[in-house]
Amino acid sequence: MKYVLLFYTTREQQQAWEALPEQTRNEQYAKTGRWVAEHAAQITTANKFQPPHTATTVRFEGDALIHDGPFIEANEIIGGYAEIDVADLDEALRLVKSWPARGDIVEIRPVEIRPGRAGER
Repeated sequence: MKYVLLFYTTREQQQAWEALPEQTRNEQYAKTGRWVAEHAAQITTANKFQPPHTATTVRFEGDALIHDGPFIEANEIIGGYAEIDVADLDEALRLVKSWPARGDIVEIRPVEIRPGRAGER
């Protein structure tokens, strides 16, 4: 079963992260890299997003309106995602419980694969 993991943080946590010394951030990145390597058999894709201010949003309110900035209005910031291929939700939960970034929020969402669609294996 395929799931997408969405990694969230709050704006306050993001600001605190950016204020950390570079060495501390690099150590956390290394922990995250080890986690990805440890679960490489289950992770089919993983990417970190650029900061929210780099986003462009298209809202459909009659005509398509294009806005610079975050794509959702919320206190949480989506920092990245991973697509995983696991047996079931229980296995996805076991994997997420080992995520090393303890302040983050991780949403697990099933992916619906439709025949003949891009991304199908």
